[in-house]
Amino acid sequence: MVRALIIINGYPAGEKFLRQAESLKSALEERGIQADILKNGEVYALVQKDGGISLSLKEKYNFCVYLDKDKYLGYLLEGAGLRLFNSARAVELCDDKMTTYIALKDCGLPLAESIPAPLCYTQGATPNTAFLQAVADQLGFPLVAKKSYGSFGAGVRLVHGIDELEKTEREWLYTPHFYQRYMQSSKGRDVRVIVVGGKALGGMERVAQGDEFRSNIELGSEGRRAELLPEYARVAEQAAAALGLEYCGVDLLETDEGPVLCEVNSNAFFEGFERVTGIQVAKAFAERLDKCVII
Repeated sequence: MVRALIIINGYPAGEKFLRQAESLKSALEERGIQADILKNGEVYALVQKDGGISLSLKEKYNFCVYLDKDKYLGYLLEGAGLRLFNSARAVELCDDKMTTYIALKDCGLPLAESIPAPLCYTQGATPNTAFLQAVADQLGFPLVAKKSYGSFGAGVRLVHGIDELEKTEREWLYTPHFYQRYMQSSKGRDVRVIVVGGKALGGMERVAQGDEFRSNIELGSEGRRAELLPEYARVAEQAAAALGLEYCGVDLLETDEGPVLCEVNSNAFFEGFERVTGIQVAKAFAERLDKCVII
C-alpha cells in the first residue's frame, strides 16, 4: 500500500491548518493512498556524527506533502530519502519574498519593482539616509514596505513619505525587508491563482473592504470567483515551473498593463478558494500526487 505523510507546522494559528491537511488526507485516501498527519514537532531528524540522517518516523512513507515552511526539517527529510511535495528548495524560495523575486528575475515575468533593504547585524546602527532617498527617488510615494517573511498580510505597510520611510527602516532595521512600487490601480485587489502539476486550476479575486490596501482574506477581504484570463494563467504557471512547485498559490496584481506578480505561496490555503470557485483543489492535488508516486 502507498503511504503518504502530511506535515503541518507545530504551532498552527487556527484550525484551518488542520482542516486543509484533513481535506487532503481524505482526497488521498479516496485514491487508495493511506495518509498520516503529523506536526513538524512530532518528527525530528538527527544529523549523525558520520554525516548520515536518522528520522524518528516509525512508519515508512512513499512521499510527504509538506504543508510547512520549516526548511531545516524539509532538507533533512529529503536527505533521508523521502520525496517532498513541495521540495525543500521550492519552499525556501517562496518563504522569503525577496528571494522569490530574485529567483524569478530572469524568467520574463512581470514583477513589481522591488529594492531589498541592506541587512544589518550591528547593534546601535542607524538607517542609511542616502539609501532611503534612493528608494524614494526610484519607487516614489506611496510605496509598499514588506518584511521578507510573513503571511496573511502581516509585515506589509503603505509608506506615504520620507519620514514614514525612515521610521519604518528604524523599526525594521534588524529584520529582512524590502521596498516595492505601489500599484494604485490594484489597491485592495488581487487574483489568487492555484496551480497544481503545472496547470492553473482557476482564479479567485480578493477585494478588500474600506480603505484597506491589502487583499488578504484574513484581513476581511471578500473572495469572488474570477475568470482566469490566459495571461494570468500563463504567468502563474510559469512562476510555478521556475520555482519547482507542484502545488502553489500565485497572487497577481491587476493593472492596466496586465497582471503583475506579487507573491508565490508554496502552501497556499485552498479552503476559501474551493468554496468560492467550486474547484476541488484537494482532489486535483491528490490526483497529481498519485501520478507522481513511484513505488
